[in-house]
Amino acid sequence: MGEDVLGFEAIDRTQVVLVGGKGASLGELARIDGVRVPPGFCITTNAFRRLMAGTSGIVDSLDRLTQLEPGDRDGIRTHAAALREVIETTAVPDDVAVAITGALARLDEHVLYAVRSSATAEDLPAASFAGLQDTFLNVVGPAAVLDRVSRCWASLFTDRAVTYRLRNGIDHRQVHMAVVVQQMVVPQASGVLFTADPVNGNRRIELVDACFGLGESLLSGLIDPDVFKVRDDEIVHKTVGRKQLTVDALPGGGTQQLTVDPGCQGQPALTDVQAIELARLGRTIEAHFGRPQDIEWCLADGDFHIVQSRPITTLFPIPAAADDAPHVYVSVGHQQMMTDPMKPLGISFWQLTARPPMHPAGGRLFVDVSHLLASPANRDGFVAGFGKADPLTGDALRTIAERDFIPLVPDDDDVPVPRFLAPPDPIDTDPAIVAELIAANQASVAALRRDIGSKTGPALVDAILEDIPEMKRILFEPRSSQVFMSAMDAAGWLNEHLEEWLGEKNVADILTQSVPTNVTSEMGLALLDVADAIRPYPDVIAFLQRIEDDDFVGELSALDGGPQAQAAIGAYLDEYGMRCVGEIDITRPRWRERPSMLVPLILANIENFEAGEGPRRFEQGRVEAEAKAREVLGRLRALPDGDAKAAETEQMIDRLRTFIGYREYPKFGMVSRYFVYKRALLAEAERLMGAGVLDEAEDMFFLTFPELGEVVRTQEADRELIRERREAFASYHALTPPRVLTSEGEAVAGSYRREDVPAGALVGLPVSAGRIEGRARVIHDIEQADVDRGDILVTEFTDPSWSPLFVTIGGLVTEVGGLMTHGAVIAREYGLPAVVGVERATQLIPDGQLIRVHGAEGYVELLS
Repeated sequence: MGEDVLGFEAIDRTQVVLVGGKGASLGELARIDGVRVPPGFCITTNAFRRLMAGTSGIVDSLDRLTQLEPGDRDGIRTHAAALREVIETTAVPDDVAVAITGALARLDEHVLYAVRSSATAEDLPAASFAGLQDTFLNVVGPAAVLDRVSRCWASLFTDRAVTYRLRNGIDHRQVHMAVVVQQMVVPQASGVLFTADPVNGNRRIELVDACFGLGESLLSGLIDPDVFKVRDDEIVHKTVGRKQLTVDALPGGGTQQLTVDPGCQGQPALTDVQAIELARLGRTIEAHFGRPQDIEWCLADGDFHIVQSRPITTLFPIPAAADDAPHVYVSVGHQQMMTDPMKPLGISFWQLTARPPMHPAGGRLFVDVSHLLASPANRDGFVAGFGKADPLTGDALRTIAERDFIPLVPDDDDVPVPRFLAPPDPIDTDPAIVAELIAANQASVAALRRDIGSKTGPALVDAILEDIPEMKRILFEPRSSQVFMSAMDAAGWLNEHLEEWLGEKNVADILTQSVPTNVTSEMGLALLDVADAIRPYPDVIAFLQRIEDDDFVGELSALDGGPQAQAAIGAYLDEYGMRCVGEIDITRPRWRERPSMLVPLILANIENFEAGEGPRRFEQGRVEAEAKAREVLGRLRALPDGDAKAAETEQMIDRLRTFIGYREYPKFGMVSRYFVYKRALLAEAERLMGAGVLDEAEDMFFLTFPELGEVVRTQEADRELIRERREAFASYHALTPPRVLTSEGEAVAGSYRREDVPAGALVGLPVSAGRIEGRARVIHDIEQADVDRGDILVTEFTDPSWSPLFVTIGGLVTEVGGLMTHGAVIAREYGLPAVVGVERATQLIPDGQLIRVHGAEGYVELLS
C-alpha cells in the first residue's frame, strides 16, 4: 500500500512513530494466535507530516500553542480551534487519497468502518491519551472515510488534548497523528476488559464491563453496564446493570440510540461462561504485551473480536520479590513525608542508609512487613502500633490481617520483638545526653568533610562507601533511639493519664511548645532573624523582589545594606543550606545550591512580622508551655492521691521537654552527611562530563551508587540506560503511591472508621491541639507559596524544608502524616492546630475556602 498506508498485517509494536500507539497495538494484536481482530489499515504519520509541512500558517500556530500555560483556557480554545479549522479544510493530499481508496477497495468499500485517531503519544506504556482525540463509527464509502481522516488529524488539537500535553510537558510539535481505518463488527454485546482491577490494582482480578450493541453507550456513560469480576477462572463478583439504551449501527452509516425492551434491560449482556472465556482471552493478550491491558471487545455470532488494547497506565508497579509467596509492602514515603518519586541515586543511598531492606517500585520505596504479619507474637502489636501513628496504614494492615492474606506461621521459641514495638530502655532525663549526641554527630560530619575534600575518582567512591557505616552508627546509636523513644513514650503517658485524671485531651501538644534543641523549629525561627537583618534596607528588599537566578547572593554587596544581607543569608546557608524539599533524596537541589528558594519566605517574613519575632515567638511558646505545666500540676494536687500523680507527671513533663526536641536531629545529621557526599560526587561528575563520559553532570542521578562507582572506575557510561531511566522517572510523577501494597498489586485502602464527626467533615489524625478558623491556602510547591499571617496551609505533605513557612500560618492540614512526622512535630512546637492524613485534602478543599481545623478532635470543616 506504500509508506502512507499500511495494512495491519504489516504493522507491529515497534512502529509507534509511524502508525501511533493505537495502530501499533492493532498490528501486534493481529499477530496473536487465537485473537480475532477485524481487518483494516493505518494512514501513517508520514501523510500527516506532509499535510502539516505543506499548509501555510501551521508552524506559527504550533509555536503559539506551545507558549500557552495549561490553565489558559481561553487561549487554548482560540488557538486550537483555529488550527483545527485549517487542518479540516485542507484537502487530503492526492496520492494519500488514492492510497486510502485503494485500501478500501481491496477490503470492501461498501461495508461499515471505524475511523480512529492514533497519535504517536497515545496508548503508550507510560501515558494513556484515551479519549483525547476523535473516533468515528459506521463510516461508509471513500468520501466519508477521507472526511473523517481529516477530522481525526484535526483532533490532535482538541482543547483537551492540547491541555493534556501542556500539563505533561509534551511538545505539540513532537506528536504526530496516524489514523486507523477498521472494518466494523455489528455486535450483540460490547465492552471493556481490564486484565487487572483498575481501581485497586489487583493483578489477579479481571474486570469485564459489558453492554448491548456497540460500546458507545458504555464509553459515553449512557448506561450502567454489567460488571463481572473474574479471578482464577471463577466469577467472584457480578452486577447486572439496568441497560435502558443501546447504540446500534445504521446500514447507511452512522449510529442510533434505541431503547432496550424493559424485559431485557436487566438481562446480562454476557453469560458467566462467556465472561470467563473473555477473561482468559485477556490473559493471553496481557501475556503477549507483558503488562496489564485495557481491552475493547465486541461479541458477534458467538465470537469475541478485539478492536483495541492499551496498557493500563494508572497501576502502581509491584516491588520485585525473590519468590511467589504473598507479600505486603508499606510505603516508606508516607512515613518520611516524601511521596514524590526519587531518582535512582537517591533510592540507592536510602537503601544503603536504612536498616530494613528497601524495595523500589515506581520511584518509591517500600518495606516488606510480611514476616511481622505472619508472626503470631507480633501481628497484633504491629498492626495496633501502626494504627496509633498512622490510622490509615494501620487500618489497611488490619484489613489484610483479617483476610489472612499472609497466613500465620508458628514463631520460633526466641522470636525477637521488633525494636519499634519494644518499650524504650531506661535512660536518665539528662540534657547533657542530648548535647553529647549532637556534638558527636557534628564532629563526625566535620571529619567527613575534611577527609573527603581532596579525594577523586575511585578513591572518592571508596571513601563514601567506607563512611556509610559511620553514618549508620550515628543514626542508629542506641542512646539516640532511647532519647526520642523515651520522649514519645512520655508524650503518650501524659496524654493518656491527663485525659483520664483531668478530662483534657492532648495536653502534651502544648507542653512541647518551644522545647530546646529542635533543629527544625530553630531553622524556621532563624529565617525570621534573616528577615530582621534585611528589613531596614529598602534597596535590598527591592532587589530580592526581582531576582531571577541563584547568583543573587554575590550581587548583594553593591547595595546599601547588601553586606549585612549577604552575611545573614550566608550564615543561614552555612547552618541549614543542606536542606530542601524532599531532602531524603540526595539528588534534590539544596538551598545552598538554589538559595532563590528561600527568597519568597524571607520576603513574606519581612512583610508579615515586626523585628524580633523569632525570639518573641520562642519565648511565647515557652511561657505557654510552662504555664500549662503549672496549671496541670496544680489541678492534679487537688485530686485524691494528687501529690503522687503530680510528682509522676512532673517527671514525665521534664522528660518530654528535655528529649522531644532531639527527635529531629538524627535526620538533620543524615541530610548534612548526604550533602557532603553529593557535592563531592557532583564534582566528580563534572570531571566525567569533561572527559566525555557523561553528557551532563546530573546524568549521575539516574544511576545507582554501585553503577556510578563502576562508571568512575571504567570511565564508561551506558547512555541508553540513563535515557531510559530519565523517561521512567518522568512517568512516575503520574502515579499515586499507596500506603499499603500487596504482591498481587492491590493498593489496600484504610479508613478512619469514625462516626463522631459532623456530616461533611473531612476526617484525619489529630496531631496538634487547638481549633482555628481561617482561609485555606492549597499549596503543592513551597516555592509557589503565597500565604498571609493566619492562613491555614493545606498540602500533600511537609518535610523540614517547609518549617520556615510554619511561622506564618495559623493551622495545618496535610494528606500524609502521622503523630511523629515532621508536620505534626513542628505544629506542636509552634502551637498550630493540625490535622494530618486527610485523604484528598488538596482536592476537596478549594483554595481560599474558609475552614475550621479541629486539632484535638482530628477533623476539618468547610464553612459557608
